[in-house]
Amino acid sequence: MTITDPIADMLTRIRNALLAKHETVLIPLSIMKKSIAEILLKEGYISGIEEVGEGIQTYIKLTLKYGQKNRPAITGIKRISKPGLRIYSGYDKLPKVLNGMGIAVVSTSKGIITDKQARAEKIGGEVLAFVW
Repeated sequence: MTITDPIADMLTRIRNALLAKHETVLIPLSIMKKSIAEILLKEGYISGIEEVGEGIQTYIKLTLKYGQKNRPAITGIKRISKPGLRIYSGYDKLPKVLNGMGIAVVSTSKGIITDKQARAEKIGGEVLAFVW
């Protein structure tokens, strides 16, 4: 089965695993998904990344993070730019997620970075997702 939007599939797998209170989630490996996972780790939304499997059946194993009273660190995750409707933004027009409480994941010419990094480096790009 071919997935038309692998980033939306990744975000949906994370969202479903959080709702089911799983400790880990497996996501098929790609460079873009790994970059997004590294941003989530750096920003403190997940607690670990590990590559499992070999060859064509390689996955990223994300260890999800929960806080007090078993509440997930990620309360919301949303795909913004879709294959049918791409959303691009200049660095000065990048959206702030919950007035800076969340992050926007942006694909730029310098790789996949957060909205805060894009503003600091003064580069725009495609707004991939919001995480809060």
